[in-house]
Amino acid sequence: MAHPKRKISKTRRDKRRTHYKAELPTLATCPTTGTVHRYHRAYYVDGNLYYKGKMIIENVTA
Repeated sequence: MAHPKRKISKTRRDKRRTHYKAELPTLATCPTTGTVHRYHRAYYVDGNLYYKGKMIIENVTA
């Protein structure tokens, strides 16, 4: 197996890992209901399922 010839410093190691971080999801506001939701995701408002501002599934209570 290969072994490193020199120890990699903490600074060098951390520079390589700088892009490993959490990002906030991009949020959108629905033009129909005004709710804030994640992009490209369906979302519930008062039991109704919406996607792109259109009602997909209506709340059916029997």
